[in-house]
Amino acid sequence: MRDSNGPLEEAIETAGLFAGVSAEGMRRLRAAAVVQIAPVGVILFEQGDLPSFQSVVLGGGVHLLGRSPSGHEVVLALAEAPEPLLPASVLAETPYLARARAVEAARVLMVQADVFRALATEEAALAQALLLVLSRQFRCMVRQIRTLKLRNTTERVAAYLLRLSRRHGGTQRLSLPYEKGLIASELGMTRESFSRVLATLQERAIAVHGQSIEIRDPESLRELSAPDPLTDRDPALALPHATLPPRPAALHDRRH
Repeated sequence: MRDSNGPLEEAIETAGLFAGVSAEGMRRLRAAAVVQIAPVGVILFEQGDLPSFQSVVLGGGVHLLGRSPSGHEVVLALAEAPEPLLPASVLAETPYLARARAVEAARVLMVQADVFRALATEEAALAQALLLVLSRQFRCMVRQIRTLKLRNTTERVAAYLLRLSRRHGGTQRLSLPYEKGLIASELGMTRESFSRVLATLQERAIAVHGQSIEIRDPESLRELSAPDPLTDRDPALALPHATLPPRPAALHDRRH
């Protein structure tokens, strides 16, 4: 990875976690943070490593990948801006349960883990923001489990295409963001199964041209996805920007 020329202040603001952090906290944060550019394919950290930094994706995309002892690797999640990478491991000082790999050129804010933990303990605004991030990431995990357990392969692919359409303003002409093997892994199936499902969907709802997808019958595609409002339309929890109550005196005093 290489250092970014972008200003650190802008990166900290983009991260979305640090609104409301005290002036002293921001000073410590700036001293412990760096912005780096990760080219496609670069590993940010390995499964099993103890965290040295809290990484926050500011731009681009990062895949979180799980690897079995035999070397089989699957996509667990895609992290896009602004998203902290596995903060639970950083806060608990426990090994990462996944590796992080840039699936497209990614701009990443990296904060020294010990400083990040200290600020999370001392700064109420950051603690509140992290609670919401952890809650959102937990809900994402539960939604993923619901999809894998309650939907068959056809329903999963149809739901994925509809989600991709919504993320791009409802367009019916899509470009698959990654190669089909990675998407299949994210959806809990093989590349061959993914291709077979696309062929099945072509009979009723879509047209496929390589990496390009045209949704020709949105209503049929929706029916094929087995719609589930709890899974499909769970809005992301916003990071807090409201004014927080004064910090308790005992907590404030611990800084000195």
